Amino acid sequence: VQLQASGGGLVQPGGSLRLSCAASGSIESISAMGWYRQAPGEQRELVVIITSGGSTKYADSVKGRFTISRDNAKNTVYLQANSLKPEDTAVYYCNALITAGSIRMYWGQGTQVTVSS
Repeated sequence: VQLQASGGGLVQPGGSLRLSCAASGSIESISAMGWYRQAPGEQRELVVIITSGGSTKYADSVKGRFTISRDNAKNTVYLQANSLKPEDTAVYYCNALITAGSIRMYWGQGTQVTVSS
């Protein structure tokens, strides 16, 4: 099982990015999927998670600006990030709770988001 994240880049303050994360392999089911981020010198923090039923939990710092969605048929989760701020600069990691024989958490490789003028 692998998670492949994409969509990061350099964007000006106030701009938008869309991140994607696709799970592949011998997957039986995917429960929660989510995004975390880690800025230089900081601990990794939760950005948002979404359950298989569509329930979501956002960090207060991104509420109203970021939107998570998932395509269960494609085993893919998306993060639409709008009104980006310099403090959103970080490496963004996707993760998913996946059943593939046994259930465990998987992490993607991370994608850099830089918000700067």
